[in-house]
Amino acid sequence: MSQSTRSSMLAVPATSRQSFEFAVLCVTSIVFWWQPVLSTVKLALSNDAYTHILLILPVALALILAERTSVFSSGDRWTGWVLLSGALLLRGIAFWSANHFSASDALSVSILALVLWWIGSAVTCFGLTSIRSHLFATCFLFLLIPLPERIVNWIIEALQNGSAVVAGWLFRLAYVPVARQGIILSIPGLDIEVARECSSIRSSMMLVVVTLLLAHLFLYSRWRKFLLVLAAIPLSVLKNAIRIFAIAELATRVDPSYLDGKLHRHGGILFLTLSILGMLLALWGLRKTEVKSVYR
Repeated sequence: MSQSTRSSMLAVPATSRQSFEFAVLCVTSIVFWWQPVLSTVKLALSNDAYTHILLILPVALALILAERTSVFSSGDRWTGWVLLSGALLLRGIAFWSANHFSASDALSVSILALVLWWIGSAVTCFGLTSIRSHLFATCFLFLLIPLPERIVNWIIEALQNGSAVVAGWLFRLAYVPVARQGIILSIPGLDIEVARECSSIRSSMMLVVVTLLLAHLFLYSRWRKFLLVLAAIPLSVLKNAIRIFAIAELATRVDPSYLDGKLHRHGGILFLTLSILGMLLALWGLRKTEVKSVYR
């Protein structure tokens, strides 16, 4: 009997018993992780750096449902229970060692434990085949984990400094005299500080999430996927620099009210849309090279 024949015999549609066990384990996760989940939702609704978290679970479930024709093997109990035990251990560490963790660190560990519990539940009930069949969606779930506050601060500072540098280049390209001191840009008639609120952390995180999805759905080679996702980092800085440049030029040449107008306060979606269009253009170019390499 061939290996492929043996595999096809083991790979069967999920039974009602497997689905019921998985549902029980998921309900159990709500009991153990109710408080961290509630804290994460509140954080995502109140802090721009975590807004993208609200998209992760719905998108992951949609990806899994889109591949619902995948088959499952019998559960891998040993591997599954190891993952479940590890998840409970991490949850206990986060809960009982709260005095040794910052609030953001404890929340990160708790949600990491929750994701491991869900993965362990899938392995226990449906086997490792289920994880292999939905590998991207499974890995995508790790984006549910709120980054610790110190890492978020580092990202924001990097965006602030990068945006200030690139905005300075744009002013020079437009023949506007500019001087930069850290995150402060000085042009004739205006001093601009790239504050934390101007770092565009929310749209930058959204851009990374969207780019990951585009790479998964439309590219095949791993290096092209990596290249597209990597491009999201400089594009995040560029879109913010263009926003700073545009608002400053409009304020100094058209109307000072642009400094506190709708473009300043609510223009993030516009520049995010432009950056996604740029990413789609890059995706188109990568797909063309991919198609050529296939038919060469």
